[in-house]
Amino acid sequence: MDRFETLTAFVAVADRRGFAAAARTLDMSPPAITRAVAALENHLGVTLFHRSTRAVSLTDEGVAFLEPARRILADLREAEHLVMGGRSVPRGQLYVTAPVTFGRMHVLPTIGALLAKYEGLSARMMLLDRNVRIIEEGIDVAVRIGALVDSALRVVGIGTVGQVIVASPAYLAEHGVPSRPADLRDHRCIVGNGVRVGGAWPFGAKGQATETLSARLTVNTIDATIAAAEAGLGLANVLSYQVAGAIAAGRLVPLLEDHAPSPLPVSLLYDAGRATMPAVRAFIEAMRERAREGDWG
Repeated sequence: MDRFETLTAFVAVADRRGFAAAARTLDMSPPAITRAVAALENHLGVTLFHRSTRAVSLTDEGVAFLEPARRILADLREAEHLVMGGRSVPRGQLYVTAPVTFGRMHVLPTIGALLAKYEGLSARMMLLDRNVRIIEEGIDVAVRIGALVDSALRVVGIGTVGQVIVASPAYLAEHGVPSRPADLRDHRCIVGNGVRVGGAWPFGAKGQATETLSARLTVNTIDATIAAAEAGLGLANVLSYQVAGAIAAGRLVPLLEDHAPSPLPVSLLYDAGRATMPAVRAFIEAMRERAREGDWG
C-alpha cells in the first residue's frame, strides 16, 4: 500500500476514533485499514494509536503526526485539482459534506445524477450534523444551513429553509394547541442537543424573542426528534425540509407559524482554489438547478 493511502487510513481512524468506522468511511475492509496503519507505524518506527477492545486513541506521537498528515493529504488533493482544473469534463473525486437529512434528501440525488452523467467522476460524501474544517480535511464543497461566520471561503446561496414547531394530532388533541410562544412553557417539548437548537427556541422575524424551555425529552438526532414528535411525546423544533413529508401526510401539524423566525440560508462553501474544478462547477450548478425546481421544504 502506498504512503498516501496509509496516511489517509491514519487520518480516518483518528477522525472516526476506530478502525471499523474508518473502514466504512473509506469503503475499505477493517483488515485493510489495520494493515495500512500498521505499515505506517512500522515505517515511522512509532505507535500511533492506543488500542483496546473498547476504544482507539492517539498516542503522543500520533497527536504530533496528525496535523502534518492532514496537510500532506490536502496538498496532494490541491495538486490534483490544479492539474484537473484545466479539463472541461468533470472527473476525479468530488468530496462533499452536508447535514445528514438534507444530504440524504437533496445532495445525494444531485450527486447520483452527476455520476450517471460523467463516467470519469467519483464522489465521496461526509454527512454530519456539525461543521467540519473544509480546507484542512480536503473537502471540495460544503453545504451549510444557517448564518455563516466570516471567512476566506467563497459562498454561493442556493435558497432558504424555514424553522417550524410541530406536534402530532394525537398530542394536540390531548394537550391543546399553543397560540403564542409563551404557551410552550406548559407543553412537553422535545429538544435536540445538536448545534442548531437547544432549549432556547427563537421566534420573531429576526429570532430576537426566545422561549427557554424545560425539555421533557432530549435526543441527539433529527430522525429521533421527528419520530418522538410523531409518537405524540411532545412538540419539536425542526427545519421545514425535515418534516415536509410528515406534514403532508398528516402525521405532524405545524404550529405558531405567525411567530416563526426568518428562514435560514442554505449555502455552498468552497475554497477559491477549487473554483476551476469542473466537478465543483458542475455540482454547484446542479444544486442551483435543484433549488430552482422548488423550495427545500
